[in-house]
This record gives sequence, structure tokens and C-alpha cells, in this order.
Amino acid sequence: MYEDFYNLSNKPFQLSPDARFFFNSTGHNRAMAYLRYGLRQGEGFIVITGGIGTGKTMLVSNLFNELDEENVVAAQLVSTQIDEEEVLRMISASFGLAHENLSKSALLRNLEAFFRARRAEGRRVLLVVDEAQNLPPRSIEELRMLSNYQEDGQALLQSFLLGQLELKQTLQGAGMEQVRQRIIAGYHLRPLDRQELQAYVEHRLALVGWRNDPALSEDAFDAMFSATNGVPRRLNNLCDRLLLYGSIEELHEIRDSHVSTVAEEIAEEVGQNESEGPDKPVVSAHRQSSAGAQPGDLEGRVALLEHEVQQLRGALIKNRRLMKQAIMMQMETDDEEDGF
Repeated sequence: MYEDFYNLSNKPFQLSPDARFFFNSTGHNRAMAYLRYGLRQGEGFIVITGGIGTGKTMLVSNLFNELDEENVVAAQLVSTQIDEEEVLRMISASFGLAHENLSKSALLRNLEAFFRARRAEGRRVLLVVDEAQNLPPRSIEELRMLSNYQEDGQALLQSFLLGQLELKQTLQGAGMEQVRQRIIAGYHLRPLDRQELQAYVEHRLALVGWRNDPALSEDAFDAMFSATNGVPRRLNNLCDRLLLYGSIEELHEIRDSHVSTVAEEIAEEVGQNESEGPDKPVVSAHRQSSAGAQPGDLEGRVALLEHEVQQLRGALIKNRRLMKQAIMMQMETDDEEDGF
């Protein structure tokens, strides 16, 4: 609908991950570097954690887009609360192997045979587990056992685990020492800061032919940051609705008041308490994760503090701009009174 009004070739803020729209923010660039490093190593676990909607699944989409299919056979598993035998079935299904009504031993034999056959072809096998925080410890241990399959000193399976902060807490738990020893790199993905948010929005718009229609004011970007805390998924949802709102109202410039209107509409639709404000649920979620973390989870607490600093920075930027506008208005009033 709004694509025609603004002469866009496609929807720039769809929620489903699309590698064509990958934005190389500082955090996403770092996370991709760890994933590429893991691929070069060809063994062990790479662990990427991040809050809800920070772009972990987009990393997977971008990674798969880069893979050389001649050398790597990759499968993606979106996990749920599954036990160790069911995780083997889901892994088998992900690689197109028989899995129904088979015993655990049969599943393991089939997987090992598959790994060795790919090795004979000169290809490596990669398993990417998304939403890995849902895996119970015994299922993660089963993944570690699969990593024991080797040939000529080379691992036959490599695994990347992506999940929310709870995944890190699971890996720090008792009985996970052998898994931790197999982790060769890890990274915690954080939301976009205010400058990255603006670059992200403009990047996605440019990919669908945006020619500054609608124009987006600086205060509009400030309002976007305030409403979403820089979380890409929330930002996509907000911007998609913002463009729809703009086309309905026939707007060719979007300001902070328009962003606030749309953010309030979205909050009302999801039943958000008005007293919480648009950014409170995210802060609350981070606080719950931090409060539930183990005493040694220093990085989780640092992530919380950095998140709150980003919020304060966004509010400071907006307040400075409002103060500057107030000063300019006062100066103009003084000039008029002085006869200028």
C-alpha cells in the first residue's frame, strides 16, 4: 500500500529476516566476524547471545547467504524445549535424514554415516541452532557428543548456538564444563545506538529506492530510538507502521509527533500499560534477565547498564535539541522586541 505512495520497490521493514537487508552495525559486524572465524576453524562451538529482536536470526540468514555450498553443508534448527533424543531427531530432519520411529542408536549411526560421507566429498557439516536458550542442558550435551565424531583429527560436525541471555546462563551452569571447553568464541549482541539506528533505517529505505520521500527529521529518529531502544525487530515494526500511517495521512515529512502517535497505537494494540511507556517493557525484561543471572554473570549486568546508558543518551540528545530550539525562539523574540 505505502510502497506505491512513496514509490518504493518493496517493503523495507518486513519482520522476516532477509539477508539483502543485512545492516553491518558495529555489533552485527563483530558477531559475523566470530561466525566467519568459526567457519575457518572448522570445529568447536560459536555462541552468539542477544536480547529478543536484536537480529540473531538475521545473522543466520546472512551467514547462509555467504556459505559456499560446494564446501559446507549447513542446516538450521530452531529449537524448542526438547529432550536429548528429540534433538537428535530434529537434527536428522534438518539434514534430510530418516528420523521417525528410529531408536537413539539408529539416529546416531545415521548421523555419523552422513558426516563421514560429506567428509569423503571434501565438504564440512555445519549445524546452526537458533533460539538455543530453549535447549535443556542434556540436549546441549548431546550436541557436544556429536562434536566428538572425528576423522584424521578433524571434527565432522561444527555447531553454532544463537540464543537469548538465558543460553549463557545455561552454559555457565554445573555440568557444562566439557561444553564450555569446546566454545572457541562467543559474543553478546546488543541493540543499535542512536546513530546506528538512523543509519539502519536509511540503509533499508535506500535498498528499496527511497529518495527522501518521506523526509525523516532528526527528532523523528530521536523518537524512534526512544520508542524502540534500538532493538531492530521493534524498529522494523514501528517503521513499517509509520510508513503506512504516513501514506494514509499523505505525509511527505515524518516528525517526532508522528512517530509518537504510531508508537502509542502499537502499545495500545498489544495491551501495554500506559504508565509503563513505550520503552519500559524492554528495560524490565533486561532487569529480569540480570536479576535472574548467576552472581558471576558480569557481562549480563554490563549489558543492562549499557542499555540504560543508551536510553539516557537518547533522551539527552532530544533534550539538547529542544533546548537549542527554545534558545533560538527566545533570541528571535528578543530581536523582535528590540526592533530588528
